[in-house]
Amino acid sequence: MLRIVGLGKSYPGFKLSVSLEVGPGQTLALLGPSGSGKSTLLRLVAGLEIPEAGQVWLDEAELTLLAPEARRVGLVFQDYALFPHMSVWENIAFGLREARWEAYRMRERVAFLLELTHLGPHAHKRPDQLSGGERQRVALARALANNPRLLLLDEPLGALDLKLRQELLLELRAILRQIGVPTIVVTHDQSEAFAIAQQVALLKEGIVVQLGSPEQLFRQPKNPWVASFLGHRNLLSAEQSRQMGLPARPHLLPQEAITLGVGEEAVVRERVFKGFVVALELVWRGLGLYLEGPEQGLYPGDTTQIRVDWSRVVALEEEPTGRRDTINPLA
Repeated sequence: MLRIVGLGKSYPGFKLSVSLEVGPGQTLALLGPSGSGKSTLLRLVAGLEIPEAGQVWLDEAELTLLAPEARRVGLVFQDYALFPHMSVWENIAFGLREARWEAYRMRERVAFLLELTHLGPHAHKRPDQLSGGERQRVALARALANNPRLLLLDEPLGALDLKLRQELLLELRAILRQIGVPTIVVTHDQSEAFAIAQQVALLKEGIVVQLGSPEQLFRQPKNPWVASFLGHRNLLSAEQSRQMGLPARPHLLPQEAITLGVGEEAVVRERVFKGFVVALELVWRGLGLYLEGPEQGLYPGDTTQIRVDWSRVVALEEEPTGRRDTINPLA
């Protein structure tokens, strides 16, 4: 188990302070906007930066003061950092040669990783002869070569186009499940974090705002900022909630709480075709609502009906500061 206890680092205008745990074989995603401290936290755990406070523990061993090479941590960066003059086989074997593995053990380990990452047919190619997805697999295989006790991935799919990212998401998830090593994945992509990780830590301005499973975060966001960051659009301020007969605190109207076609009158403000779904912006009771779903044949200016199941509305906490990042963006 990885334990991060009060780990701190400061820069002008920024302060990181984080405590987290990653269980054996578990994948934790660090999710948050740019500048929230995700990569800084990863570099502190890897030993690439020195913390000002706190400790990093792996099982019963403290890593805080150890050099990066003494931590047995596997690292994969966004640019992969492969050796361009080496073949795939040589890139994977590089760390094993440095660690003076016996030749037969090294061959067995590389063969296993080539099979794990589906790189066998490419073993003798150089990185410039590979696709982006293949280079990503080489970087992962190299990080796993020396049997790391911990795996750290910094935007591992960030350099790939959308189609390739989608293809590799489930493959990367399967590999992480198979190797059973505690893993931290840094990403700014919510769908990537939800697909890969069992737990997600949402960071904002150097602190963990909310931690939980993907389902917990999405269905029970802590406050309006979390809900908005995760893509929820139908947010009510405390005053709007009061006007709707709810307690005077922020609330989320999740999509599943809203039924289209029955109930009170609503007017279509905007329609956006998004391929598999159509997005509608509607005005209802003077509020703006956002809905995505199958084509309904509704266009701006049309009238429809809306019914809200108030039992499915989610109560949110007030923001910890006076600043409100989002309040019902369609109002």
